[in-house]
Amino acid sequence: MPTSHTSKVYEHELRTLREKLLLMGSLVEEMIQKGSTALATRDTGLAKATIRLDRRINSLECEVDELCMRILATRQPVASDLRFVTTALKIVTDLERIGDLVVNVCERVQELNEEPPLAPASELQGLSDEAIEVVHEALDALVARDCDRAKQLLTRDDVIDEHYARIFQEVLLTMSRDPSTVYRATRIQSIAKYLERIADHAMNIAESVVFLVKGTDIRHNNRLRENDPLPTTPPPSDMARLRLR
Repeated sequence: MPTSHTSKVYEHELRTLREKLLLMGSLVEEMIQKGSTALATRDTGLAKATIRLDRRINSLECEVDELCMRILATRQPVASDLRFVTTALKIVTDLERIGDLVVNVCERVQELNEEPPLAPASELQGLSDEAIEVVHEALDALVARDCDRAKQLLTRDDVIDEHYARIFQEVLLTMSRDPSTVYRATRIQSIAKYLERIADHAMNIAESVVFLVKGTDIRHNNRLRENDPLPTTPPPSDMARLRLR
């Protein structure tokens, strides 16, 4: 009986961890959507309301961290359970950083709203839509534990980077033509960078999904095929020769 009771408590802890992680993900999606709307409509009130949502995300991060530490310390999980708990620790960090970046976007939106509109700002909406989509896809892949969907998402990173680079070049051109635009242009560039970083964190979540499902760490190597050999460490004698060179 005690073993059965302990098992039920353990299952409840894992279920609670999953629920908190998914709740945090849904709040992050809500933040991005509202931040994007505030950017598109120049709505300062919405930007301020979106910033306040970050408090709940920060609180959930602490709750998830505490629960993960308790599970690791008292349950000593193995195999897929261990992967889930350690992956949750990684994903919660990415989600919290996305929340922080949305706060940064909303702060710049408030500053831009005090100035006349500037042409490059119109380019931000496309990048914002892409950031929203990849975060949504990463979280859907997490919910479904869909490794193929997560891998497919990783192919979009270069496209988003290229979009950011185009906005950056347009901002530079705008400032060079009219120095009076520097204040607004630098804020537009900052927002573009925040959106690009949000997409990067979505890619991190996608990589974590692959690890969760298959136990394969593809960080820094996500373009390798599954059957490609991993790099090997040279034997000690070779390492010694390398140090002597």
